[in-house]
Amino acid sequence: MGRENTDDKMMDPEEHEMGTNVVAQQTGTDDSDAAQRIRGMRERIDEIDNAIIALWQERAALSQQVGATRVASGGTRLVLSREREILERFRDALGADGTQLALLILRAGRGAL
Repeated sequence: MGRENTDDKMMDPEEHEMGTNVVAQQTGTDDSDAAQRIRGMRERIDEIDNAIIALWQERAALSQQVGATRVASGGTRLVLSREREILERFRDALGADGTQLALLILRAGRGAL
């Protein structure tokens, strides 16, 4: 005795406890059903993060092209009314954190002021 059958594989209680500890360390819970759901949600978060990164890079490149085109045609480096519009859009949608996010996004596209 002293062994339990898991997925047709014999595992001693110490191995089972070690496996449970690894799951708890990775997900923050010993509950296997909750851990499974957490892993699934984290996979989706990782997909979203990758999309955000790709969109951030695309936006920054486009913004840099807009600035270069504007300066090459004799225009100003910045259009402050456009920046205010973007700041307001993000603040309205996301609150104070939206303003901070918009400032980072704007900086990525035009560089530091």
